[in-house]
This record gives sequence, structure tokens and C-alpha cells, in this order.
Amino acid sequence: MFKSGIEHGTQVAVVVLTICVIGIMCALRLPVQMIPDLEVRTITVETVWPGATPQDVEKEILIQQEDYLRTLSGLQRMISTASMGEATIELDFPFGTDINEALIKVNNALTQVPSYPENVDEPRLYATSFSSNAFMFFRIQPVPGHPISLDMLRMRDFIDDNVRPRMERVVGVSQVAVVGGSDRQVQIRIDPNQLAAAGVTLGDLRQTIRQRNRDFSAGDLDSGKRRYLIRTVGRFETVEEFKSMIVVRRGDSIIRLGDVATVSLEHFELRSEAFFDGEPTINMFVRKEVGSNVMAIKKAMMPLVEEINQEVLAPVHLAMIPITDDVRYVSASLANVWRSLAIGAVLATMVMWLFLRSFPATLVGVIGIPVCTIAAFIGLFVAGRTLNVISLAGVAFAIGMTLDNSIVVLESIERFRRQGLDGASAALAGVRRVWRAVLASTLTTVLVFTPILFIEEEAGQLFSDIAIAISASIVASMLVAMAVVPAAAARVRLSSDAGRRRLLDFLGRGFRVVVFGLVGWSVRGQWRAAATAIGILAAAAGVIVTLTPPAEYLPEGEEAKTFSLMIAPAGYNLSEMSEIADELHKDFVPYVGLDPQLYASGQSDVPAMSWIITFVNPKRVFMIAETTDPSQINDLMKVLNARFRDFPGMRGFSSRGSIISSNDGGSRSVNLDISGANLEDIYRVANAAYRRAGEVFENPEIGSDPSSLVLAQPLIELRPNWVRAAEVGFTAEEFGFAVAALTDGAYVGEFLLDGDRVDIFLYGTDGTNTALASLPNLPLYTPEKGIVPVSAIAELVERVDTDTLRRLDGRRTVTLNIIPPRTVALETAVGVV
Repeated sequence: MFKSGIEHGTQVAVVVLTICVIGIMCALRLPVQMIPDLEVRTITVETVWPGATPQDVEKEILIQQEDYLRTLSGLQRMISTASMGEATIELDFPFGTDINEALIKVNNALTQVPSYPENVDEPRLYATSFSSNAFMFFRIQPVPGHPISLDMLRMRDFIDDNVRPRMERVVGVSQVAVVGGSDRQVQIRIDPNQLAAAGVTLGDLRQTIRQRNRDFSAGDLDSGKRRYLIRTVGRFETVEEFKSMIVVRRGDSIIRLGDVATVSLEHFELRSEAFFDGEPTINMFVRKEVGSNVMAIKKAMMPLVEEINQEVLAPVHLAMIPITDDVRYVSASLANVWRSLAIGAVLATMVMWLFLRSFPATLVGVIGIPVCTIAAFIGLFVAGRTLNVISLAGVAFAIGMTLDNSIVVLESIERFRRQGLDGASAALAGVRRVWRAVLASTLTTVLVFTPILFIEEEAGQLFSDIAIAISASIVASMLVAMAVVPAAAARVRLSSDAGRRRLLDFLGRGFRVVVFGLVGWSVRGQWRAAATAIGILAAAAGVIVTLTPPAEYLPEGEEAKTFSLMIAPAGYNLSEMSEIADELHKDFVPYVGLDPQLYASGQSDVPAMSWIITFVNPKRVFMIAETTDPSQINDLMKVLNARFRDFPGMRGFSSRGSIISSNDGGSRSVNLDISGANLEDIYRVANAAYRRAGEVFENPEIGSDPSSLVLAQPLIELRPNWVRAAEVGFTAEEFGFAVAALTDGAYVGEFLLDGDRVDIFLYGTDGTNTALASLPNLPLYTPEKGIVPVSAIAELVERVDTDTLRRLDGRRTVTLNIIPPRTVALETAVGVV
């Protein structure tokens, strides 16, 4: 085999070139990403119940769903969260789980839930992982020069219907999230006195609207040669049609909905707001599919955005503008790795020439570098991997290792040449002498990296790319050393002028004398040899024990972005948090676009920023910002936290963006779960742990879930007197519906508008602006007693509770996210906690 390869050098060259072409094709087809795709093993279930309190969400949705989900095979952890109007359950499965099969099992379990409250949306399921985080960010706002009074709240449905679907059709995009604005809603605002005069209760009105807003199919009829489909049309086609609906008929008198109420197309009560550089916007976040090419997605997305701007948004005086994307980090990181790879190849070549002092011999030795590099791409392609900073790092690491086999074969061939053999004979004798050693060396190197492929956690999934790249390169280097190097060495002169190597020969002889002397002394006698072996082992163990630093879990791979939370005490409302956000915008927006040297020279108190995105809801102000100078990001985080804490009762929590893990603390967060049955006990322990963490660590970042650690959410409970309710003819459902309609609105049904489903809600005259003081006196029309106030039927009890309920495996839980300072390693921090 070796002889044939040496004699047929042309065929060997053709095979090498063929491999190179295949490798280049594989490299061009490898998806380009920042990091390897992490295995998806978390399934999230979201269930929306508009207007429901966390306490009711827990009882009516979470507990029911948990009863059927807790028995899923392989389930490791179930985290449930009840918040205002929404239930969320996160299901964690072991590594190696078939996520499609798990999704089917979860869906089947949810179908067994007997029933949900009336206006609860169908549960939505989706699978997630860290590597599927959003990577492209856009904002939609009015075109400059047009009045800002354009109602961005109403534009959410327009964007959701006309922009989002076009973006999601881009190959490789899994989801486009729309953040900001509010969905459309048909609002029927009742005049309670007019409705009472008509002798109609709110429950009756709801039933009348539902019965009217329906279509019925009546089959078909044949007439001659034709078949006619028959249907009764009842659904409202326009908002104006609602007003003409007959509510009740009294003799010859007809009372229509327009006589007792106003009807209009509005939007849901605003629950959150979004801003870019202090201006209200609607934001869009793009997520990728597993294994997709982020560069290809961006290349396809940007022209599409221009089309959308011209065809869809320009006619309504809107524009979609890119905010930022992670593709630039990918490009910059990959460029750095390629640069390092090239530098490594040049340095390896220089070192090889320094010792060989022969350009032909050096050329023969380094011919394997490009071949083995290209072979690594074949290995990554066959294994279904991606081109990312970690896989390219493996290619870079392998450069020096790929030269080892070639050097061994070259040295053996050169030795036989010095003995007087011709080129072909020396090449054959040289490779035959060392091929077993080369094979053994290659196999041991590959076997060293093989265990990484069997590590199931995130570390194994991340670094298996390195193992594959190095193993493919090393195997290719073995083949190059056994086939290509002998064929080339047989045709060129390897040796150089001996006089030019005198210094290296002198150094080599000195090194040989020292090493042989130490080895000879160490093995002279059994006791001395045993003592030497034991001493070496003891020294190695001592170095491992004393010099091994405390462990971190994963490198953060941090970006120059901060994810900063200002956490409000329970009970704040959106208008108050919006005012706070306005103050923060006044403090920080002026520093967007400034020269970063102003902060470096002390002329500015705040680092210069490229942009700021702000999300506001009653619980928090969430700011994402990027510094113009990446080195100033930690200073910006300190400034933001300090400003957050200037507001009474507020807590600040900031973390840097990470390309490897989530942005709520990443892999440096020590999570402390505190579970129990009594919320007061849980919160008391959580606050004690929060204070203690601040004492044992120097300036740690401490977050919590739920964000507020105080049972301070005001809650009004209406406790009916059931005897009195029966006297006036109210059931629990009718009384609850009436109170909901006159306070925050009550769900009636759905209205089809341009093919979209729009919710219909009943409100009182004041809509969602009902004053708390008027709650006891809200007028309720009853079948038996006419109009009575709420206080005549129910007792109003005011107490405090929580605005978010979190459950871990069925038990109420508070989780603290403790991020130690950089001076404390994660292993040490875990021990301290």
C-alpha cells in the first residue's frame, strides 16, 4: 500500500484535491452561528385568561394542568407561574429526550383537563433552548415628519397581521415576536340605568349578544341540475350592526343595544409599554430555527424589510428600522478565529522551518495544514454541526497537532536518506518503520476527545464541536503523513546544508546529554526508580490540588449589552411606572450617541450608549442598552443600578448579555429555591436569604422570581351574602360577571373582523376607569329587587397578597438568583450559598 502511494504520486494528488473540493463544499454549506445549537429540552405551556387575578389563575388553570402534567415520563422539573391574566408552565426534560415525542405527550396530557373558565384561550406549546434566543431586533415607529399622535396602540393588530407573517416566512426563522401596543377589542359600554329601565340584567344581555352573533348551517337543497348550500347568517359584520341589535321587546316597543349602550372598536387595556431611545414603539424580535444560518437569515431579511417598508408601512406613515443584531458579533468572532487560525499556521510553519532549515522539507511538512483544516469541515458537516466560534477554535487547536505525524514521518525518511538510500526507497522504508507509532498516536489522541461526545449537559453539547474538529483533523493528518508526505518526500530533497544547522545540533546534543543523564540516574536501581515515580506522581497531585483554580461552569461569552431591571414593590400601576420610565429616559437618553471619550476623560457621569430599549409594566422597568465602548459596560450597569435605587422601595438587578446562556444571570447565577405551603413563611425566609447574600458577598447582583419579595399587592375580595343574593335572584356566576363588567370589563364573545377574531367585552359607563371608591355603590340590576348597590349583596374585604404566584413541582416557591462578584468563582459561591 505504501509503495503504491509513493509510485503513483499523481493519483495521490488527485485524491487530495478531491478531498479539498469536497471539504470546501461542506464548509460553504455549514450553517454559520455564534455557538453550537443546544439541545432543546424545555417545553413551555402558555394559557391566557384576560383580566384574571393570579390567585384565580392558580386555582382554575395551573393546579388543573399540573395534575395531568406531573405524571409525564422523564419529567425532571416543572415550574409554574400565575400572573395577571396568564398561566405559564415550564417543563424540563433530561438531555437526549426526543422533544417532538415530549410535545405530543404534553399536548395529550393537556387535552385531559376537563374544562377551563369561559374566556380562557387554548394553551400554546413551544420548545425552547438558550441557543434559540432572539438574535435580530427591529422597531416600528412613525415616519419622521409625521405627527407622533398616530395611535401606535392600534397598530399592533395591523403589524401582527401584515408584517409578522411575511418575516416568519424567511427560511430559518422560527418565530417573530411583536412587543408593544395592544390587541383590538369591541367595547360595549353599558348605561346601567337605561339597562335597568329595560328590565335586562347584564347576564341576559350577554346571552342575547351570543345568541344573535351566530351563523347556522342548514345543509343543502337540490333544484334541477344545481345544488344550493343553505345557511342562516347571524354574525355581526360591522361594529355599527351591534347598535341595531334588539335587546328586548316590550309589546310594540323595541329596545336596541344602541339605546342602552355605546359600541366602538377600541383596544384592550394597556398592560405594558415599549420604547426606543425614549420614544414609544412596537418592537419585533426574530428567533431562528435550530441549525439555521444566521448570516443567511440576515441576508434574506434585510431586503424583505425594505419591501415591507415600501409596500406595507409607508402607506400608513410607519417605518421599520433595525435596532441591532447578533450577526455582527458572529461575523466579528468568526473573523477573529480565522485570523488566529492563520497566525497559528504561519507560526507553526516558521517553527518547523527553524528546525528543518530546508524549504522543500518545510513545504512537505506543512502541506497537511490546509488539507487537515478542510478535513475538519467534512467532519463537522457529516456530524451535522455548524460553523461557529467553538468549532473553528477546534480547527485552530488542531493546526499544531496535525504537524506531529508529518514531522515523525519526515524525520524517519530523512534518517534513511542519510544512510544512502534514494528518495523513493527512503520514503518507503521511513513510513514502514513509523506507521504503527503514527497510528497509535492518532488513535490515542482521538480517544482522548471521544468522552466529550458522551457528555449530555450544555458543556458537552458546546465543546463536542471541538472534539469533532480536532479528531477529524488528526485522522486526516495521519493519512497525509502516511500517503502524501512519503509521495512528496520521494520527489524532493529534504536535507539542507549541515553547516547551517550547527547551532541547532549543538543545542540538541546538550539537551540529549541532560535528559539522558537525568533518566539514567533515575532508573539506576529499583528503589531509586520507584522513588522517582512516586515523587513525580506526588508532585503532580500536589500541583493539581494546590494550583487548580475554583471552577466556573461555562465561559460567559459576554456582550457589551446590559439587561437591567428596576423591580417595583407589589401594588404599583402602569401609569406610575410609566412616569418613572420617563424620568429614566430624561436621565439616560441624552447619553445615546455621545463620544465615549467624554466618560473616559471624566467629562460625563454616564458611559455613551448606542441605543436603549425600555419595556414598562406594573411590576418593573426593563432596560436593554449597549455601550459604544464595550469596555464601559460594567460601569453603565453600576450607574443604572444606582439610579434605580434612588427611587423609594425599588430594587435594581443588572446582568450582561451572554451568547452562551440566558440573560437573567447566565451560568454564574446561583439559584436558591425556597418552597413551602404558606406564602408569608416563604417570603420571610426569602428576604432573610436576600439580606444574608448581600452580607456574605461584596456587591452581588441579586434577582428574584417573583420579582417582588413583599406581600403588598392590594386585593379587594367581594364576599357575597348568599341569602341576600338568592333573594335578589343572583347566582355566583351572574354576580361575578356583573361586577367584572362594571369594573375592568367582562368577556362576551368574538367578532370576526376582516378574517380576524376580535374579543367583545362589556363595560360600565366609565370603561376601565372605574374609581375604587365607587365600587361599593356600583348599581346592579336584579330580577327581583331592581337596582341595588354591590354593598347590598356582598361584603368588601381589603387585604394584601402577591401579584405573582410561582410553583416548583406543585409547591409554592420563591427563587433567588444570586450572582457573585467576578472575584468569586462559581464553585466558591455555591459553597458559600
